Amino acid sequence: MSRILITGANGLVGRALIAELAGRDVVATDLAPPSDLPDGVRFERMDVTGPDPARVIAATQPEVIVHLASVVTPPPGTGRDFAYRVDVEGTRQVLDAARTQGVRRLVVTSSGAAYGYHADNPVPLCEDDSLRGNPEFPYADHKRQVEEMLAQARRDTPALEQVVLRVGTVLGEGAENQITALFHKPRLLAVAGSDSPFVFIWTRDLARILARAATDGPEGVFNVAGGGALSVDDLARALGKPVLRLPAWALRAALGVARPLGLTRYGPEQVRFLQYRPVLANDALKTRFGYVPEKTSAEVFDLWRRSVGL
Repeated sequence: MSRILITGANGLVGRALIAELAGRDVVATDLAPPSDLPDGVRFERMDVTGPDPARVIAATQPEVIVHLASVVTPPPGTGRDFAYRVDVEGTRQVLDAARTQGVRRLVVTSSGAAYGYHADNPVPLCEDDSLRGNPEFPYADHKRQVEEMLAQARRDTPALEQVVLRVGTVLGEGAENQITALFHKPRLLAVAGSDSPFVFIWTRDLARILARAATDGPEGVFNVAGGGALSVDDLARALGKPVLRLPAWALRAALGVARPLGLTRYGPEQVRFLQYRPVLANDALKTRFGYVPEKTSAEVFDLWRRSVGL
């Protein structure tokens, strides 16, 4: 049985994956162990930004690494530099250790954000479309850099199998993040002339996809999203809330004033996030990878909505 090491195991997705891999030889790593760590799962403390990956991966000798450790929104008191150390340098540390120790397969969660928020993005985006990120969005920019690093590793170290998953917005029961914060507002904010589409993937679907990637799934790069996309109007109807539509120029101006005053964490760049959200095609996931998500984007959102009482 292959030993599977998971980074970021104490996150929402990491805990779901551990449950999905019940009965397998799993090493969970993070800054702290999950409170519900199952019996038989070994925990090792690992900070991906330092020397820990080399030490822990050498000591545990996994055949497969599932690299989940990432920062979507930097914690209070940190910033872009911290996110870069985790997302980019942390991935580099894990990749280098995997190559040094002869790990057979590396599974990495990337993001649809790696495509970037651009007016000329194809709708939907497929895996061979350009990864452009956005310098003004640290998460998108970092995921682009990570994917470039992984692409170079595929050329330099073909013996190390890779599965790269470009994941849409992850939702499950009770999940809360910077995206769901938008849905708790009294009204949904939209840019005039834009549908502001969202694609979602159920936490349990993602855990099953990761489990397949870590065991008997094929190598490759795959978008991960439930079927369909939800416009801001679809979301508003589901929530029973109105939509506040503003011209792009007005919203940029308002955010440009509000952020320096501490009224919002978002700046003018957020307008692109609302206008040009990546819509991910999941055809390759269903055909080449061999997994059909159990829940569509609409079903995932409805499950989340009901779980938080909206």
